[in-house]
Amino acid sequence: MYSPYFLTYMLAGFILSVLVFLWALHAGQFRDQKRARFLPLDDGAEGPPVVVSRMNRIQGYVILGLACAGLLAMAITLGYSILTAR
Repeated sequence: MYSPYFLTYMLAGFILSVLVFLWALHAGQFRDQKRARFLPLDDGAEGPPVVVSRMNRIQGYVILGLACAGLLAMAITLGYSILTAR
């Protein structure tokens, strides 16, 4: 009864997670493993704060919009599955 919707939800989550993982590989998130090993031991003393550029703010708004769109799609799918479950 709910299986097709649940499988669609799982497949969409899997595809999104694979896309994010491939993006992280392409962006070089996993290149410097020697540095990552010592990050928990870092005392947190950093330089001056980084100035947020306009592009970073736009990127943040885009990510927030994508998250809201994903939540809306999930709500629509769940609502549709509940209303047509009879």
